[in-house]
Amino acid sequence: MNPIASPYDPSSPSVPTLAAGLYLVATPIGAARDITLRALDLLGTADVLVAEDTRSLRRLMDIHGIPRGARPLLSYHDHNGAKMRPQILQRIRSGQSVVFASEAGSPLIADPGYDLARAVIEANLPLIGAPGPSAAIAALTVAGLPTDRFLFAGFLPSTAGKRAKALTELARVPATLVIYESPNRAAALLKTASEVLGAERKAVLCRELTKKFEEVLRGTLEELSSSLVGRQLKGEVVILIDRGAGQEVSASDIAHELSEAMERLSVRDASEEIAVRFGLKRRDVYQQALALSRKD
Repeated sequence: MNPIASPYDPSSPSVPTLAAGLYLVATPIGAARDITLRALDLLGTADVLVAEDTRSLRRLMDIHGIPRGARPLLSYHDHNGAKMRPQILQRIRSGQSVVFASEAGSPLIADPGYDLARAVIEANLPLIGAPGPSAAIAALTVAGLPTDRFLFAGFLPSTAGKRAKALTELARVPATLVIYESPNRAAALLKTASEVLGAERKAVLCRELTKKFEEVLRGTLEELSSSLVGRQLKGEVVILIDRGAGQEVSASDIAHELSEAMERLSVRDASEEIAVRFGLKRRDVYQQALALSRKD
């Protein structure tokens, strides 16, 4: 692969000599030129390279003309972490600088690395961050939803019941919700969110950010859910949902919402969902739900 014109120059006096420690390096989520100058320096000068996906890191370094040389390139992921952590710590203790790069985006943000970072901290060894690309932040910048407060919820449970429960717990969070999802489950998540959070709540689906087929869909949860019926998504997906807003609701409104919720949930679960959605006392809503169930 031919390297692109890159600002990395190993002979430049500005390229630092790295001290021993673990350097957490963010890598592009799509466009290779989104990499930072500091990330190029670290990848070019670290004694040891560690990656979630060694093939992806080799490809990125080739694109930017960074030679690996004789430096070790180690694989670290969720399945081999327990085995690799002692080896990495020993290298740092011996005075080596170690770079850890996730496959795309920032290490630890829905990516491996948390246990490694904690082990470095507990061993009283240096841990240094080199911030850069993140799908969550990239999505927030183009969504058009409030960004003064946001909650990164990561990946929600894959099963329907647990997913609905997780959304119920997030219903009244006064912040934009940022959720990562598999393209195969995005439609199901939006449908459940429409049922749990309210069909008219604004949302945005971002797909393949910074890549050739980047797509941003905006609308209500119901509109987005409907737009995905029969469509097979591909690529990385980020779903953003507008913050929960306080609202005045009448007893008849609550009764209507409870009746709909009890068609798919137990009395207790339905009352819990509606209480959370509208910020009401759980006991009061539960009593109303019981009364409705007796009428049926």
